[in-house]
Amino acid sequence: MGDRTMTSTISLSQELQQVTADLHRVNAWAGLLRFSVIGLIFLSLVTLAWSVSNTILFVSLTALAGVFYAFWFICTHDTIHRTLTGWTWFDSVIPRLITWPMFWPYSLYSEIHRLHHGWNGIDLRDPERVQWTWQEYQQAHPLLQWYVQHQWICDIFLLGGFGMIFKTFIQALHFQKLVPRIRRQLLIDVTGMLLINGVLLTIVISQGELLRYLLFWLILERVMGAIGQTRDHLEHYALWGKFTSHQLTQLYACRNLKTSSLAGWLMGGLNYHAVHHAFPNIPFNRLPEAFERIQGVLQKHNLPLMQMEPGYFKSAYWLSYHPSLIGEVNKSELTNRHHMIPA
Repeated sequence: MGDRTMTSTISLSQELQQVTADLHRVNAWAGLLRFSVIGLIFLSLVTLAWSVSNTILFVSLTALAGVFYAFWFICTHDTIHRTLTGWTWFDSVIPRLITWPMFWPYSLYSEIHRLHHGWNGIDLRDPERVQWTWQEYQQAHPLLQWYVQHQWICDIFLLGGFGMIFKTFIQALHFQKLVPRIRRQLLIDVTGMLLINGVLLTIVISQGELLRYLLFWLILERVMGAIGQTRDHLEHYALWGKFTSHQLTQLYACRNLKTSSLAGWLMGGLNYHAVHHAFPNIPFNRLPEAFERIQGVLQKHNLPLMQMEPGYFKSAYWLSYHPSLIGEVNKSELTNRHHMIPA
């Protein structure tokens, strides 16, 4: 019986590989177009914001720029997987230049993100796990238990971008012995951030605009942090569980979201997050097609289909009011049991 299950798993894995084999080719121009359009909108809004003297208009334009800056940041997720343009120099240099001004440690994140792809749903050490376990909750201080009960609101609106930056540094330092490259990446990030922000601060101070720049930076951090935290939570929250293979674990331990084509394009196809996790080398513009093909294979093997949950706002709203915990993980069998947090 065990041999038959193993054979079936191998057959399924092979079939999934076969039906998606032609979707891995990266169209550099599709990625460059998305990156350029979003970047141009962001830079235009920034230019417009700094050209007005009215404070309310300045804040409004900066907040809108923050939305598109967040989408621009999401493009750097593709560069980690070399699926934005496929050009090594572009996918290595450009993402650092656009993230360092916000003190985002792109180099460190790229290292721990690879661990996340290997450990999601499998190993509780996953550096991007946002959901607490039942044991962690029970052993936590009452103040931390309150935080877990209100985690979505706290992370999205309070911790925001600062929280994501701090968490990335902490996780990177925690895993530096496991991934020795992290030490080098830390040096690269810190040096790059100090240089770029040193230049920016020198310019604004020389123009007597330091306070305005600090307000500008803080608005960007708040808006981008809220979007980033929302996306970070939605992708896996309440879905932790291990299946019979790594691919199936990723297909069922990640959330797909039903949204418009435009929103999916702006989000780099990450609304098909389960497909991305199972096949991280498939570029963003081919993920919808991959989703349909994978659904066909799952149906053929009488396995549950991947779910398409309501869009970003509806899902975030519902989950934020239904906090849950990861139950005890039984490593020998499928587990996807969650306990609602007691009020």
